[in-house]
Amino acid sequence: MSDNTAESTARERAPRRMRTDARRNVEALLEAAKTVFSTAGVDAPAKEITDLAGVGVGTLYRHFPQRSDLIKAVIEREIDACADAAPALAAAHEPGIALARWLDRFTAFVATKRGFAAALHSGDPTFDGLPGYLMQKLGPALESLLDAATASGEVQARISAQDLLYAVAKLCAPMPNEEPEYGRRMVALLVDGLRSGESPH
Repeated sequence: MSDNTAESTARERAPRRMRTDARRNVEALLEAAKTVFSTAGVDAPAKEITDLAGVGVGTLYRHFPQRSDLIKAVIEREIDACADAAPALAAAHEPGIALARWLDRFTAFVATKRGFAAALHSGDPTFDGLPGYLMQKLGPALESLLDAATASGEVQARISAQDLLYAVAKLCAPMPNEEPEYGRRMVALLVDGLRSGESPH
């Protein structure tokens, strides 16, 4: 290989390697932010997130200039993960169990993210598209599980996927003097109601 060819190949590989490194850094930041937000809230110090991710603070701000950009990215990543879990659960479990486990996963996402609700209602335009994104991704995922559970006779109550998503979100709203686990208990009662065949009025 000539020197010119070697230099050309090196130049081609460098951007690809940089893009790979950037993707890896973004993924590490999002995973770290998810962990930190769940324990310390969305206002946790940036350094706490970057230390856990193993990157510098400059890397955080290069990819997420505003805290709201990071919060939005974490929420979208969690929404995507919830949506992706639906077909895997459907393949591994009976319809009623798959539905219950998916709802438990969604409940954990909604109930345990400290400070997310306040951030989403802060008026920041960064978050304007999140409700639509959630429904676009999770509506079909839940509908497929709900239809299967209804068709199998394991779920009798008639409720739309949209109504069920809203119900879970409402049940997981922060309550004074209650831990996030309270919301999960309320959702478990809702799931039991679906199984009982008592249609909501």
